[in-house]
Amino acid sequence: MLLRHFIVVACSITSSLIAAALAAQDYPSKPVRVVCGAPGGSSDFSVRVLAPGLTDNLGRQVIVDNRPGGLLAIETVLKAAPDGYTLLFENTGFWVGPLLRKMSYDPLTDFSPITLANRQLNLLVIHPSMPIKSVQELIALAKARPGELNYMSTGVGTSDHIAMELFKAMAGVNIVLVPYKGSAQGLTDLVGGQIQVAFPNAASAAPFVKSGRLKAVAVTSIEASALAPGLPSVAGSGLPGYEWVSIQGLFAPVN
Repeated sequence: MLLRHFIVVACSITSSLIAAALAAQDYPSKPVRVVCGAPGGSSDFSVRVLAPGLTDNLGRQVIVDNRPGGLLAIETVLKAAPDGYTLLFENTGFWVGPLLRKMSYDPLTDFSPITLANRQLNLLVIHPSMPIKSVQELIALAKARPGELNYMSTGVGTSDHIAMELFKAMAGVNIVLVPYKGSAQGLTDLVGGQIQVAFPNAASAAPFVKSGRLKAVAVTSIEASALAPGLPSVAGSGLPGYEWVSIQGLFAPVN
């Protein structure tokens, strides 16, 4: 509820300001750079899907600029000129992060929201060697082996981090965080067996699941999704009330 209010307030205050600023100039007169996180991550995937359409509509090339490593994408745009030519594409961690720890930016005062881009669900995935077929079986195994299972996350407040921490809190289990700078390396280690379980976004996990290198157990939306045919929801297969769906959006620096 707090996050929803946070986003509504930010959008209502600043969206009209950026629209007015851009309308006052001949925009765009050169390529537009959209900065996002590591290659292969959910933001990178979404931007590369959206960039061709944005290029056609703006009449100028939209360039995707990957900046792996925690806050690097956010800090790159924070330091850029507020002229509309360097934009930030971020997900839920952009808002949640400052609620969890002190950050180098304030999403309300340092950035102007331009638009909501999409909503994404996550998948609960495990290494194929694990004798798990359901959420209930994972919870039972984690309770039997507290602190022995590991999960990968791409940073504090990111979608995969919050999805698992919510799962742990509701299920009453201890699964240990192993942090990564990007989902590509984390998923590689999950495939290799160094990590046992994760909640990556569906787009990043899909190729590994399709090839059989990872086993998908459930989706994080409140109900089963057409984006993951045949998979039950976490809520409907062992953890009632569980739901996690992240959002992504486009932002511009204020100062």
